[in-house]
Amino acid sequence: MRQHLADAARLLVPRRDDPHGPLPPMLLALTVVTGLVDAFSYLALGHVLVANMTGNVVFSGFALAGAPGFQWWALVLAVAAFLLGAWTGGHLSRIFGLHRGRHLFGASFLELALVAGAWITCLVAPPPFVDWPLTALIVLLGVGMGLQNATARALSVPDLTTTVLTLTLTGIAADATSGQGSRLGRRLIPVLMMFGGALTGAALVVRGHDAAALGVATMLLAAIVTAAAVTMRSRGSWTARA
Repeated sequence: MRQHLADAARLLVPRRDDPHGPLPPMLLALTVVTGLVDAFSYLALGHVLVANMTGNVVFSGFALAGAPGFQWWALVLAVAAFLLGAWTGGHLSRIFGLHRGRHLFGASFLELALVAGAWITCLVAPPPFVDWPLTALIVLLGVGMGLQNATARALSVPDLTTTVLTLTLTGIAADATSGQGSRLGRRLIPVLMMFGGALTGAALVVRGHDAAALGVATMLLAAIVTAAAVTMRSRGSWTARA
């Protein structure tokens, strides 16, 4: 138990010699953003997920089968927007080269603009979201989450994908019996972060504060961008992409 707590502490507050530098806590903050945004999209946009594409593929099957509450076009649009964001993230990887701090700053800044745009859309066109506001929100948030996922993938910090927890949860259980150790302390933190984001987002939306959920996500992204800006000039070994 003591080792698990130590692993969790090192993820939240990395040591100076951490091979990933200050990236872990910033990626954890992005994981909270995922929970907030997916809670908003699922509850306010008609059962559409903008970060979890596995869910959208399954929901598309539900929609085509005639299950109530699902709109196939909105689900397809979310997948397309996510792919566009992931493509953009891959392009940014080439632009910023091997410096992971600059890459995170550039990607987070763009994601901030997208989520802030979605927040403004909510304020201008309050719920229920139909027609152009629904389309705009799905596109803005889907592109943002695709960009975030591609960025986390390029930064390659173990167990911190920021949008997908399936492999993290699998690792906790499977590695516990393989002799490699479950790394429970390290792996449980992102699970709790996404849970906390989803809980906060859902609590706001079900109480009629839809825009507030995106407002919190925007403020958190602004903090991440500010923190990432500090790392842009770092020449530490952690900045080099493997």
